[in-house]
Amino acid sequence: MPLDGSSSKQPAVASSSVSGGSTGASATGASGPAGSAGVVGVGGGSTGQGMSGAAAGGTGGATVMGKQLTAKRSLKLGSLAEDIMPTSLGGGDEPFRARLHHLFSQIEKEFELLHAENMSLREKLEAVAGTPRDSTVGERLPLQDAFEVDGSVNKSFKSKLGSAGSKVKAGHKLRAQTSRIVSSFKAQSVVSSLVREFCGHKDGVWQVSTKAGQPIIGTASADHSACIWGIDTGRCLLQYQGHSGSVNSIKFHPTRDIVLTGSGDATAQIWQAAVNWEVPARKGHSSEEELEEEEEGPYEEKERIDVLRTPLCEFSGPGGHTAVVVAADWLPGGDQVITASWDRTAILWDVETREPLHPLCGHDHELTHASAHPSQRLVVTASRDSTFRLWDFRDPIPAVSVFQGHTENVTSTVFTRDDKVVSGSDDRSVKVWELRNMRSALTTIRTDSAVNRLAVSASGVIAIPHDNRHIRLFDLNGQRIARLPRTSRQGHRRMVSAVAWTEDISSNCNLFSSGFDRRVLGWGVCLPPKDN
Repeated sequence: MPLDGSSSKQPAVASSSVSGGSTGASATGASGPAGSAGVVGVGGGSTGQGMSGAAAGGTGGATVMGKQLTAKRSLKLGSLAEDIMPTSLGGGDEPFRARLHHLFSQIEKEFELLHAENMSLREKLEAVAGTPRDSTVGERLPLQDAFEVDGSVNKSFKSKLGSAGSKVKAGHKLRAQTSRIVSSFKAQSVVSSLVREFCGHKDGVWQVSTKAGQPIIGTASADHSACIWGIDTGRCLLQYQGHSGSVNSIKFHPTRDIVLTGSGDATAQIWQAAVNWEVPARKGHSSEEELEEEEEGPYEEKERIDVLRTPLCEFSGPGGHTAVVVAADWLPGGDQVITASWDRTAILWDVETREPLHPLCGHDHELTHASAHPSQRLVVTASRDSTFRLWDFRDPIPAVSVFQGHTENVTSTVFTRDDKVVSGSDDRSVKVWELRNMRSALTTIRTDSAVNRLAVSASGVIAIPHDNRHIRLFDLNGQRIARLPRTSRQGHRRMVSAVAWTEDISSNCNLFSSGFDRRVLGWGVCLPPKDN
């Protein structure tokens, strides 16, 4: 009927009348606006007439509007699969959905291509990693270098790495170059073996020192004593007991038979080092002495040891140190000595007058070491402030240069015969410096443990003692030469505190090490000849 057709074109009015109108008007179906609304409800409803027809027609209209709003929201927020599904809406959004579908299809294809290339590259990397490499390098091939091994790698993938990839490549190359310089190996035949043990100290041994031209070594111990030992016999020839604190350093005079020691009693002392080479005969003991010896160790034959308690001279008093003296050394000629202390100063002393000549100030923390050049009036001092200083006494007014490069305590600094300085630190590194260039180190050697008092041989071999009980040998270019053997039966059982070379005597031992296991070890190290 016309009424049904006209009413069907007004869904908004019908729905509003039914949902918002009076319940009584809809129920009676009386004349006027309410009655006409009821008739419209009949036309829009699906069941027919009266009150039920009006309600049904109104509900159907609201359902259609809800579905339309849901469809619009899903168009904006739904997934790709929902967006590309056909809907009952108009065709205005079809081009947009088709465009999205096309773009996502291209992305999926691109990801599939990248995945295939990635799998191919992974197979090539595994093949490269499985091939044998030169044992002299001792490191894995960097990722970017592995890409360059095979020329068939897709160039488009390389270009996609972008600037980030180039940065990674540069980092890998720099690391590889550093590793080759510092930790590379050459096929060298280095023979090293433990030859002799020197036992007798009752506490840790801080330092060991050698004397040019004589087969003796000196040791400084925390048991308040210093000893002189025969290299060939391993016997203690003389024991010095003049200090009242730990003996922290020991150095032989270049030409005379005297020794310089520094101690925790805040003094440095010079004492006579005349030794008796003859083996003393055992004298008769009382029963009490024999009983004490048996308790200490009945399997060791006790020998008489010469004991010295009086120094030739002592460096202390006004102008001297006020804290522990950790190191002392002779300047060339032996007429002056240098001492370093925990009071943050070093002092240059005159041996004849026993008076301080120059206090060396400037370090921010306690000093850890001091050593003098073998032929020039130069001194280096190391400190816990992560720096070491070069003091030049060749002019009336001393000049000082500060070397910065370590990040933790500098534990030792020594001169080489070709005017270089080698420094060791708790930051697990050893650096070689040129005296004329203090801005950057010539060579940096990275290790796996803190470095203690190192030594450099006349041929330029650096012996490095570590906290982890190992001793390693490097040359001045940073190339590793060898590591001395250490097992449960040989080697130090606690940290190695110091090492010392000797090359002027014909002996089986040419390297000595001291440690906090109360022992001093003599090593025979046969180094290969230098390349011409």
